Formats: sequence, structure tokens, C-alpha cells
Amino acid sequence: MSDIRICHLYPREMNIYGDRGNISVFRKRLEWRGYSSSTTMLGLGDQFNPKEFDLCYLGGGQDRDQNIVAHDLTEKSSALLSAAKDGVAFLWVCGGIQLAGTGYTDSRGQRLPGVGLLDLDTTAGDERLIGDLTLEAELEQEKCRIVGYENHAGLTSLGPDADPLGSVLKGHGNNGSDGKEGAVQRRVIGTYLHGPLLPKNSWLADKLLSWAIEHRTGEKPALRPLDNSLEDSARQIATSRTGMKR
Repeated sequence: MSDIRICHLYPREMNIYGDRGNISVFRKRLEWRGYSSSTTMLGLGDQFNPKEFDLCYLGGGQDRDQNIVAHDLTEKSSALLSAAKDGVAFLWVCGGIQLAGTGYTDSRGQRLPGVGLLDLDTTAGDERLIGDLTLEAELEQEKCRIVGYENHAGLTSLGPDADPLGSVLKGHGNNGSDGKEGAVQRRVIGTYLHGPLLPKNSWLADKLLSWAIEHRTGEKPALRPLDNSLEDSARQIATSRTGMKR
């Protein structure tokens, strides 16, 4: 089968929330279905070739780390936007969702430029939004409950071109007030959920992988079902921690 090509952006600077775990989920779920995959780690100063990858991942980091990578991302922005328009799948987590937008104003009032992949903007708040988070997610008219952990001070507001990843059932979400979590535009997903995110949420992992496979092959795949009993158990336990029924 086709080799699915994954880009892991800034694995040294933006990797504090189990981001390698998310990459491992991508690779194993492809392997279990007979697909090969390759992961390229791109750092500061490396060029991003929009025609080379099927899936692009960026994880979380502190304000200092975001400051380091934000200006490098502006050098890659045109290539990243080209990839998004071409149907490459994106998952940008925590600090990643902030940099995927139009910009991020940090706690010192410093404005960091965003890439513009998602129609959203973020300003640092006075308090951190921390805890287990459960949402009702919807992608391509399919719904599924997603769980994770949030730990951020960002107050993110969506513009009209971005849809929320889901509605908050328990937790804070993008800003603690509008009941929305994450953002989706084209096949770009940004979210504050980490922990890592994907080991507990196989539906979301497979949705991203189906987009990546379709980008590589030109055909929408029929993914072979896997035994997700361990993943579902972990999701149910995370759900129960929020006080919700499994």
C-alpha cells in the first residue's frame, strides 16, 4: 500500500504534552492496516515542501517556545497554506492551535504572528484553564465524544470561516465562556486537548488518517475496523473523571 508521509513540526521546541505519543498512534494504526509511513521532523530553518506530506502535526509548548517558532513559521506560512488548500491533513495541538490562527497576544502583551490556517485569534488570559475536558465533536456530519486534558491560559475566539471541533460537555474549551472547543477549517484541526490526545480517541485518529490516505491516493479509503477496546476503556475512564457517565 501507499507510503503515508507525516511531518512533525518542531519536535524539540514544541513537545511537552505527549506529542510523540500522537505520532506513534498515527504510525501504528497505519501499520495495522497494511500501510507504511514515514515521519520527517522539521525544525527551525528547515523548509516545508507542501507536496511532500499527507499529514502535518504540531504540538504544544510554553510561551517562550512559541516565541521561538512563531517567526520561523511565518517563513513556512505560504507553503503550509498551500498544503492545506491541497487537502493535507493537519493536527495542531495546544500552542499549535494558537499559532495556526491569525496571531497570539501573550501575557506580556507581545503579539506573535500566526500562520492563518484557521480563522481564529488568541489572547492570553489572567487565569489558566486546567482540567479534564469532554466534548461532543463533529466532523463531516459524524459525531463522537472526545476526551482529553487542557492546560492553557489562551482565550481563543473563532471567526466565521472556522467551525468548532466540538461542543464542550465538561471543561473550559477555547475560552471558558462560549462552549466551543478547537477549530476545523478544510482538513485542518486545532485543539487544546492533549494528554496525549489520540491514544484515547481512535475515531479522531482515524478521521485524520483517512484524510491523509485520500490525499496520497486520491481515493477515499474504507479503513478496516480495529480492536479499539483499550482505547475505548481509556476514553471512558477519562470521561468518568469529569463526573459524566461513561
